[in-house]
Amino acid sequence: MARRTTSSSTGSSPGPRNRTPQPLPRRRRTFGDFLKAFLAFVALVVLVVGVPGALAVKIGWPLPHGVPSLDWLQQEITVGTFIHVLTVVVWLAWAQFTACVLVEVKAALSGVGMPGHVPGAGPSQLLARQLVAALLLVGATAASLTPGLSQLGHSIEGNQKGTVAAAQQTPGGLFGQQQEQAAADTAAAIAEQAAHAASHADSGSTAKQGDTKYYRIQPPEGRHHDSLWEIAQRHLGDGRRYKEIYQLNKDRTQPDGSKLSEASLIRPGWILEMPGDAHGGELVEMPDAAPKVSEQVQQQIHDYAKTGDHQQGGGSQQGGSGTQQGGDRDTAHIHVPQQRPSSDEGGGSDTGSGNQQQEHATSGAEADGSSFGLPEALVGAPLLAAGLLGALGRRRRQALWQSALGAVGGRRGMEPPVPTGSAADAQDALLVGADPEGVRLLDLSLRGLAAALAAESRPLPTVYAAWLSGNGDLHLQLAQPAGKPPTPWQLGQDQTFWMLARTDAERYEDVDTAAPYPGLVSLGTMDDSRLLLNLEAVPGIVSLSGSVGDRAGVFASVAAELATNGWSDRMTITLVGFGEDLTPLAPNRLRHLDDVEALVETMEAETRQRRGALGAAGHDSVLTGRTGPAQHTRWAPHLVLLAAEPSADDAVKLAELASDAGRLGIGYLVGTESGDLPGAAWEMEITSQGKLLAPLLGLELDAQLLPVAQQRAVVELFVEADPERENTNAAAPPFLVDISEQGRPAVYARLVGPYEIIGLETPDGERSPLLHEALALLLLHREGVHPRVLSSALWPRGVTEDVRDALVERLRGWLGNDPDGTPRLGTDEAGRLTLAKSVVSDLDVLRSLYHEATQGKGVNSRAVRGRLLTDALVLVRGPLLADRPQGRYGWLTHEIIDAQLPLLVADIGLALSAFHLEKDRAEKAIEALNASRNSAPADERLWNELLRATHATGDNDRLKRLAADLVARSGARGLPPRTEALLDELLPTWRSGVAAVG
Repeated sequence: MARRTTSSSTGSSPGPRNRTPQPLPRRRRTFGDFLKAFLAFVALVVLVVGVPGALAVKIGWPLPHGVPSLDWLQQEITVGTFIHVLTVVVWLAWAQFTACVLVEVKAALSGVGMPGHVPGAGPSQLLARQLVAALLLVGATAASLTPGLSQLGHSIEGNQKGTVAAAQQTPGGLFGQQQEQAAADTAAAIAEQAAHAASHADSGSTAKQGDTKYYRIQPPEGRHHDSLWEIAQRHLGDGRRYKEIYQLNKDRTQPDGSKLSEASLIRPGWILEMPGDAHGGELVEMPDAAPKVSEQVQQQIHDYAKTGDHQQGGGSQQGGSGTQQGGDRDTAHIHVPQQRPSSDEGGGSDTGSGNQQQEHATSGAEADGSSFGLPEALVGAPLLAAGLLGALGRRRRQALWQSALGAVGGRRGMEPPVPTGSAADAQDALLVGADPEGVRLLDLSLRGLAAALAAESRPLPTVYAAWLSGNGDLHLQLAQPAGKPPTPWQLGQDQTFWMLARTDAERYEDVDTAAPYPGLVSLGTMDDSRLLLNLEAVPGIVSLSGSVGDRAGVFASVAAELATNGWSDRMTITLVGFGEDLTPLAPNRLRHLDDVEALVETMEAETRQRRGALGAAGHDSVLTGRTGPAQHTRWAPHLVLLAAEPSADDAVKLAELASDAGRLGIGYLVGTESGDLPGAAWEMEITSQGKLLAPLLGLELDAQLLPVAQQRAVVELFVEADPERENTNAAAPPFLVDISEQGRPAVYARLVGPYEIIGLETPDGERSPLLHEALALLLLHREGVHPRVLSSALWPRGVTEDVRDALVERLRGWLGNDPDGTPRLGTDEAGRLTLAKSVVSDLDVLRSLYHEATQGKGVNSRAVRGRLLTDALVLVRGPLLADRPQGRYGWLTHEIIDAQLPLLVADIGLALSAFHLEKDRAEKAIEALNASRNSAPADERLWNELLRATHATGDNDRLKRLAADLVARSGARGLPPRTEALLDELLPTWRSGVAAVG
């Protein structure tokens, strides 16, 4: 994995940050600083302690000691009365100021978010803030109470202490370190130091205490706390080398008696031994430190050096060896969840996708060098691709039904338009990359967990993130320990991890419960594990820095996945500064606002409404409203994606709104150029190399992106499938067959009903099912099938390129050549596999017969129209591929043929019914309609036409029975409005008649 180095040139990014966006200049504390701190302390003591003491001693209790009578109101107002009233006012002012002091102290010590606003405080809170800041500016003790702003253990409302400890165990706290790669890098760095030290020892230059460099951790500058990352960034040139500093100093006694045991927890005043190549003016080189530090600090460094014999000289070698052998015991147990050994590494016939994400990535890498690659951003995003593909299929089905119901003269657009160009590539990439089974299991697992906790009367734990490991296991990372998880969930590597094995997830069944964590969204992968961050649970804002173009890819990916994912019910996604063209993906979820001002106004109202709703319902957070009997749509998340950097004033307003957002189910992802954003709980950076970095979260992800080109192509697919869009070219099928006697095909496949192939010998051996399935896929896509789409359809778990190519060659040999020597399986200019016109299916013939009857020769010849429609209806022998083997043809779930075929059969039945009714042959019309209903039983058009045909027979009792059958079939939903209106016209007494028949 390539390592990123940061440039110190002007204008360049100083490197990844979290909470501490840029190393701040350090300076020695002056006498004036200490004087200010002393005066601030005196002022606080006088105002917080002295004022109430003086009031109590000098004035006493200002309020009446008993219940006043009416006579008391008529007494003369004396000086004593005025003083008592003034005393009450002073007591109230003191209480308000004290509250301001407590709020500011809490915010300064925790280092998270903006201080809470005390109602009506104004100048009082400003004074308190200045006094507290002046006091804490030189106070190391207060700063040592917190591990700094890099913690992720802060819960929505006052997290437990145990949570902080769990979240601090790595510089990532929440997410941990890159497993083997990071350990190898650290070991290599330490080994290099050991070799360097050994070479000095061999040459006779013994490492001495006086040659060692030290660094004294500085007190905080305002709310900026020092961190190992920044120390390494300043003095070693690379923040990732913080591990070397940690290894040199862990478990050594510090001047205050404590020890460095967690890489994210350092305290002002501590001494750190630095690697030999450290540089910078803040370092102390003993014994030449006299001009730089006081005698007290020199003595502290001398005492500290005595504790590090095992870390110096040859001890460095030992440390390096120990790291290589066993790893860092303090940072190794919070990391990307380790994968369990797969139980089916040898392969098998299972078409599940346990390793689908990894397999897809491998398949994509194999094709990088080919002449027909696909957009890797979509191929490598299995959850995003599955969501987009599912939403696109629903959109196309909706368009088909609306086209059918709005058809004029019985003619409609039978097919959605076939994508071309970049849209076709995007669709193929979605087909290759999608992992619908993974999405289904994730949804079942989360809802199953919610149902199990509700059954035990336990609340949902706050989940910061979910990891999907390479073997399909699901790991939830909790904000704080929540006890033992319900069966079949297990505790993970510590108390803040709940784990569900894929085999256990596959046993889950659908449950009627609300989606517990709809705000989960994929950010990228690390060590073959995919990270989903729960945006609505973040205790503040998530900021994203980087160039505008790089940030745009992240924002588009997050918006698209949130809009189409399969593990949420309802949500609102507000896009600001980007994404107006993304709204076609999910018009009911996505909305676009023009500017930050409109966003602030909207979110202020939303925040007030949610607080009131939670209070009225008696819930402390949206999580308690998603379980049990109180499942309401108001607990759906509202996620704000703000790509444009807000102004300073707007940033402060957003920070205030976000301070309570996690509890309310509101999440904020905000873009920034500098990375310095008020109220940012978690800070991330996207690099030009596609890496998503959050160093103090322990994250270095291969980011999931949706670049502009792929974004436009995906949006084009949705726009083309818009039900409201007029499509003038959809009437003709994509492939017309010569239905004359001279047009007999060389190879004929029956797909509508049981699968049969005429004109080819049945292949021998185990390859026959694969060849049949491949041919069916090609027959359903006359426009061509990308080889990677073919391989992902036949082998959902992935397959190597040579196996795929071997199958294609066998298929080409099986199909043979036309009389002119042209192979019946060819390849077009884009590299897609296509079938010759001599290879057809009954579905091709069915479409061609209907088209010819309604728009070809049958338009001007009634006899031809009747014959063609009758021939077409005879071809319908049942559902598509009726006898397909279980476990195969899973790719049909991505297709809309299951919606297209019934509509086509209904169209044929309607056209043939109209043909017979023109000559008053009602019984023939009813016969045609009933034949069509066998394949399209739910088509409202067939029932309505059947009512008209039955009415044409003049048999009123028969019409009543048909109406009663219709009502019985409709169930609790009732009849569609059009059907009711038709019954009112044909049988005005149908309601009473139906009751009588019933």
